[in-house]
Amino acid sequence: MSKPKYIMMNGELVPFDDAKIHVLAPAVTYAMTVFEGIRAYWTEEKQELYLFRLDEHLLRLRQSVKAMRFDADLSVETMRNQIIELIRANGHRENIHLRVMALVEGSPSVSSVGPVSLVITAGAYPSTKWVDSGMNVQVSSWQRVGDTTNPPRIKATANYSNGRFAMLQAQQDGYDSAIMLTRDGKVAETPVATVLLVRRGEIVAPGVTEGILESITRDTIIQLAHEGLDMKVVERPVDRTELYAADEVFACGSGWEVTPIATIDRIPVGIAAPGPITRRLRELYMDEVHGRGGARHPEWLTPVWQAKS
Repeated sequence: MSKPKYIMMNGELVPFDDAKIHVLAPAVTYAMTVFEGIRAYWTEEKQELYLFRLDEHLLRLRQSVKAMRFDADLSVETMRNQIIELIRANGHRENIHLRVMALVEGSPSVSSVGPVSLVITAGAYPSTKWVDSGMNVQVSSWQRVGDTTNPPRIKATANYSNGRFAMLQAQQDGYDSAIMLTRDGKVAETPVATVLLVRRGEIVAPGVTEGILESITRDTIIQLAHEGLDMKVVERPVDRTELYAADEVFACGSGWEVTPIATIDRIPVGIAAPGPITRRLRELYMDEVHGRGGARHPEWLTPVWQAKS
């Protein structure tokens, strides 16, 4: 992500290099931070920047704050307005990625619940480099955390240390990323994105109780598969060997969008990646985020510049 001019901290625009918290803040010492990663897409023909499914992301942030017992009542409207103000102040007219963080400051105690700061960053962010070639991944020996350990349903920075082990091991072993399994040996997700597969004419996704984040991108893909491809997504436990038997496998998330997976444990996926269904789902997804072509859901888009006088 590029270095922007400003970061928003508690409703104030702060120069990038001045955006700081104390080194002893619980957000640092005990990883007491929850966050959302949100994308916005520039549509040249409309001269508009669209935030994608913004309110759904902000509602999920509120859920994470509640589950972590942070002493904060974050208003979706206030957060939305601060995001738009920040983007305008930075003058973004390009594809960008935002991070909205609620973090605990104050005394360094593991039981601290406040005060809570709201920090928002935004910067230019390109699409993944694996769109055409596909990713090479391994099934990790690192087990995915579960709901009774570090609940993946909560988008907390602490949860990402689990996926970091898998990611670093995969890269050390010569792969791009990893797919993690649950303690029962079922497919969960990658360190940063959801996994879906195509097998025998069906799209299959691990269920939301399989150690995954309740992904907004995943929900988008499920809807687009039904509306655009007339295909239902079957949500169920997925065995490791089903990955090897799949016709297509892809990952999806705000950062990775829809990214094909070419090999798993050096075993090629299907005939070639991206497969036809993955390719078509990516096309449908990109139409939606840009508000172009046959986009079906204008309600998913929040314009940034349209209301500016």
